[in-house]
Amino acid sequence: MQIIDGKQTAADIKLEIAAMVKKMVDEGCKRPHLAAILVGHDGGSETYVANKVKDCAAVGFESTLIRFEDNVTEKELLAKVQELNTNPDIDGFIVQLPLPSHINESKVIEAVSPEKDVDGFHPVNLGRMVLGMPAFVSATPAGIIELLDRYKIETSGKHCVVIGRSNIVGRPISILLSQKASPGNCTVTVCHSRTPDIGKITSQADILIAAIGSPGFVKADMVKEGAVVIDVGTTRLPSALTKSGFKLHGDVLYDEVAPKCSYITPVPGGVGPMTIVSLLKNTLLAGRKEIY
Repeated sequence: MQIIDGKQTAADIKLEIAAMVKKMVDEGCKRPHLAAILVGHDGGSETYVANKVKDCAAVGFESTLIRFEDNVTEKELLAKVQELNTNPDIDGFIVQLPLPSHINESKVIEAVSPEKDVDGFHPVNLGRMVLGMPAFVSATPAGIIELLDRYKIETSGKHCVVIGRSNIVGRPISILLSQKASPGNCTVTVCHSRTPDIGKITSQADILIAAIGSPGFVKADMVKEGAVVIDVGTTRLPSALTKSGFKLHGDVLYDEVAPKCSYITPVPGGVGPMTIVSLLKNTLLAGRKEIY
């Protein structure tokens, strides 16, 4: 069993991005500039955005954090999105989700210019990805593809089972792995909360991707001997054993499942670090105008 070290892989990629940014600046090009809009004070969102700002500095990007209280109106938020769309200094930006219930998330996502949608959530980018065209790919699926590629995990002809059908992870990764590409060329089955006898399907998977958001959902009897298991779950549960008072739990019961695997991602330290670094890669692509 080999642990897929997303933390180290992300660190390696950040060094590669930093070298490319230095080359751009040395050649007289503008530094890539990432902006983030953060609404309210959700603990997970605060941590995630703070890490993005820190990582931007580490690779040589400019970054801007725009904060709103959770009583911001939808009209005010949409006005700020439009302002960033038309600001030539901003190469890409994100609106951190989730948003307060009085704001229509879909309306906000669709208001972001596809050329600056480094989260890869806009319908135009999703559509381009489905067609195999150049696109900003959602960060978590892009990070999974990067891990499979860098660990030289064979995907062609393999049966991949994805648990979860969200527009951010489950659906995009199922499409990416079914495409005529490397990594890719998988036969893909998508399972979800309404799939009957789900363990029977997951136990046939050569590659199992768990993205259902249910801690410890995948047990050993649901996994085939020698499978590659990618755990996307990051549920924060209270813990008396940590300084922060909580602990991250994946969708896979790691201690029970890991001995059966050829490769497995841990939580934390697996897919999570790759999500942020994929956002940095998208921002670099935006800064270099390589997609549009």
